[in-house]
Amino acid sequence: MPIALLALTVGAFGIGTTEFVLMGLLQQVADDLHVSIAAVGLLISGYAVGVAIGAPVLTLASRRLPRKTVLLALMAIFTLGNLACALAPSYGWLMAARVVTALAHGTFFGVGAVVATGLVAPERRASAIAIMFTGLTAATILGVPAGAWLGLHHGWRASFWAVTAIGVLAFAVLAVFVPRSRREGVLPPLRDELAVLARPQVLLGLAMTVVGYAGVFAVFTYVQPLLNRLTGFSDGAVSAVLLLFGGGMAIGNLLGGRLADRGVMRAVLWTLSVLALVLATMQFAIGSAVPAIVFFAVLGVASFATVAPLQMRVLEKASGAGQNLASSLNIAAFNLGNAIGAWVGGVTIERGPGLASLGWVAAAITLVGLGIALWSRSLDGREPATPDGMPAKA
Repeated sequence: MPIALLALTVGAFGIGTTEFVLMGLLQQVADDLHVSIAAVGLLISGYAVGVAIGAPVLTLASRRLPRKTVLLALMAIFTLGNLACALAPSYGWLMAARVVTALAHGTFFGVGAVVATGLVAPERRASAIAIMFTGLTAATILGVPAGAWLGLHHGWRASFWAVTAIGVLAFAVLAVFVPRSRREGVLPPLRDELAVLARPQVLLGLAMTVVGYAGVFAVFTYVQPLLNRLTGFSDGAVSAVLLLFGGGMAIGNLLGGRLADRGVMRAVLWTLSVLALVLATMQFAIGSAVPAIVFFAVLGVASFATVAPLQMRVLEKASGAGQNLASSLNIAAFNLGNAIGAWVGGVTIERGPGLASLGWVAAAITLVGLGIALWSRSLDGREPATPDGMPAKA
């Protein structure tokens, strides 16, 4: 395993921790800043919107820079943004700081995914992406429960101080272990990079990521009130459930990488189908302790099994100029899905059928994503042949 790939994983751990840390602290932030739980849920959406904005803008702005330089600059933005979150005096300031922090997210994972695939043999590319994304799963296993524990015992700001320290550590590890890249050949014209957005299969890949993954956050954003109000768990028990969810994510992440190495589009269809099925079972599981625990552990597996296949699908269809941009945009697509899911979940709670119905709503969203994936699959046979005369790989 190239040590540079593990360095990318450390950076992913820091970013994943700050993305998810509010999940276990919704009530604490709401009480301290005198806002509703749905308003705190919008801090998740605000972060995701920041990712969606930052991914294309920063990817294009940094296209002439060495990839290592880009990764270090992004980690510096991430660290300063978390410092601003820790010091935020009001809800508005916290929202602004979250958006600034998020600007680095999409480009870091987009550029990092391209770097990761260049560190291993071609047949191991999906697994390399999965290993980098293990940083996100480790953040959920370790960072988020630890952040929730810190927030419960020392105030939610302590969690952001801790994430700031993680950012400093990640910067140092990336600086030491990621090799300084040198671009091969002439940098393609900007119009050639932007042309990737005219490819129908790239756009469909982005769409299936947005919609397919939105269902996860329609539920996961509100894990604390779900477990408090419907299952009867204490705040301390929520951290334990988050730990199990993170363990499931780690398993699902590696499983998704293995499946995608064997066939990307087949892995996309299977993982989205299973995810929709799991989400649909929430209403039957959330009413008592043991089924609820099992549900969130299995949801962790199902949710992150989709990540490597969806990312590889876009990378395959964006080969050539514009791959960095498409890769970053797909990370933005995941987070746009997060934003949509968190918003739909909030609307369901405040204006719709309520917390208990989140699973049905989430499953319906993911099924739309599966429909887009089936549409994309139907177009594969109509694609032009590759230079070796074979159809484009699915």
